[in-house]
Amino acid sequence: MTLTADEVLAILRDTGTLREGHFLLTSGRHSNRFLLLAQALQHPAQAERLCRALAEPFQGQRIETVIGPAVGGIILAFEVARALGARAIFAEKTGDGGMALRRGFALRPGERVLVVEDAVSTGGSVSRVIGLVRAAGALPLGASVIADRTGGRLDLGLPLRALVTLDIPSWSPAECPLCRAGTPLVQPKD
Repeated sequence: MTLTADEVLAILRDTGTLREGHFLLTSGRHSNRFLLLAQALQHPAQAERLCRALAEPFQGQRIETVIGPAVGGIILAFEVARALGARAIFAEKTGDGGMALRRGFALRPGERVLVVEDAVSTGGSVSRVIGLVRAAGALPLGASVIADRTGGRLDLGLPLRALVTLDIPSWSPAECPLCRAGTPLVQPKD
């Protein structure tokens, strides 16, 4: 079931996921390309294909729970957990920028956990979820993402598997050439 990077990019293009313009990223940085992965995940057949591929590198590692940050990681956690025969939960943002388990979700010490996310730019959300898993005494065994926007430079301190690795630039607002050019800024998740 392995998907090649070209097959993943074809899915992203066909579903209108890969966009060009001037975008405000969740991290607060700006970029000229954006991956609105909800566009791909709204199609169950495509979501299943992508998530089975996310699960593949972790087959045989006895993953017990798959967790993703809400909102983007909910569908991913469910489909990857289904592919691995695990349970699926999600973490929610707290008022102070952290992550918390709510809705009765809990992790037990020693529980084998895989973290999933749609895309990483700075790794902030994934890192906060990994911290939450560790704080519960559970064992984060890796992270699996559809797209790594960092060109493979992100180090989470545990295995990171991406279906596609892209080198998409991002800038602080003060350094953004699109701001200097007067290109209107778009918040793509609105």
